[in-house]
Amino acid sequence: MTDTVTRRQLMQAAAIAISDGWVRRLYAQANAPMPVKTVRTNVLEIGYHDVGDATGFPVILLHGFPDDAHAYDAVSPLLANKGYRALAVYLRGYGPTRFLDAAAARTAEQAAIGQDVVDFADRLSLPRFAVAGFDWGGRAACVASALHPERVRAAVLVGGYTIQNTIQRGAPPPPETARLLWYQWFFNTDAGREGLQQNRRGLCKLLWREWSPTWHFSDEMFNVTAASFDNADFVDCVVHSYRHRNLNAPGEPRFLDIEQQLAKRPPMNVPTIVLYGADDAFGRQSAQITAADRAVLPQIVDKRVVEGAGHFLPHEKPEAVASALLDILDRTK
Repeated sequence: MTDTVTRRQLMQAAAIAISDGWVRRLYAQANAPMPVKTVRTNVLEIGYHDVGDATGFPVILLHGFPDDAHAYDAVSPLLANKGYRALAVYLRGYGPTRFLDAAAARTAEQAAIGQDVVDFADRLSLPRFAVAGFDWGGRAACVASALHPERVRAAVLVGGYTIQNTIQRGAPPPPETARLLWYQWFFNTDAGREGLQQNRRGLCKLLWREWSPTWHFSDEMFNVTAASFDNADFVDCVVHSYRHRNLNAPGEPRFLDIEQQLAKRPPMNVPTIVLYGADDAFGRQSAQITAADRAVLPQIVDKRVVEGAGHFLPHEKPEAVASALLDILDRTK
C-alpha cells in the first residue's frame, strides 16, 4: 500500500470524517494541488475547483475576503460523497480569475459579484443550483438568490443576509463597530491602497488572526490561499469593493438599477440555513430566528451558531458547513 491517497479514496474517507483535523490530514496525504478549471463569461475567465460527479446536483461555493476557493477544500469531498457536484469559485480579483478586457474597470461591487455567480452557472449550463458563501461570497449568494430565486434551490449563508444599501449613506456605526472596520477605512485612503499593494500577505494574515482569534491555522495553509492575493487585479477589486459600499467610488453604470433594487434589501425567497461562528470577532450571534431574519429570509429553515469557529467557517469547521448544505438540500428534494 502506498502513502499516496487518490482523490476518489479521499472523498470516500471524508464521508466518515468526524473532525476538521482528520479531513485536513487526508488532504495533506493526497500530496496534490486541487486542480483548477476555468470558464469564460462575457466579462471574466473564472477559475474554480470541480469535485464530484459531473451529473450531480451543483453546489456553488463562494469565498470571502481575504480568502479563496481553497476555503472549501474540506467541504467539497463531503458533498461529493453524497452525490453532489461541488464547485468552489475564485471571485473576481482572486487567483486564476481574470478580466477578459484589459481596459475594463476592476470593480467588485455587490451587484457585480452576484451577477458573476449567475454568469458562471449559465456558462456551465446549470439551470438550477445551490449556493453557500461567507463574507463577499455570502453577499454574492444573497444577491444571486434575491434576484434569481427560480435558479437557486437552496442556500447556506455564513454570516446571514448581508445585502447592502450602496445608494444612500446610513448612520455611522458605533465606536466599537468602527474599530473592527478599521481595514475598510484604511482602504478608503491612498495610503491604504498602497499598504495593501506593498504588504498584501501581511495585512491579510492579520485579518485572519483578528477575525478568527481561536483558529490556529498553519503558515502552510495560509500560504496556499495567499497565492491568490498575487492576482494583478486583487488590490483594485478589494479597494473598489470597500470604497463603493462606503459611497466613495462609482459602480458600473450597468448595475445602477440593480444597486437601487438591492438598496431596498429585497427578501431571498429561497430555503436557507444561516451559520455563525461563535468566536467571530464581529460578534457572537443568537441562534434564535427573529422577525428581522424572516423579513429578508422568509424561507429560513434554521440558524446555527458553530462553537469553536470564527469568521472563516468553511476553513475552520468544514463539517458544519457541509452538514448545513446536506440538510437544506435534503429538505428541498
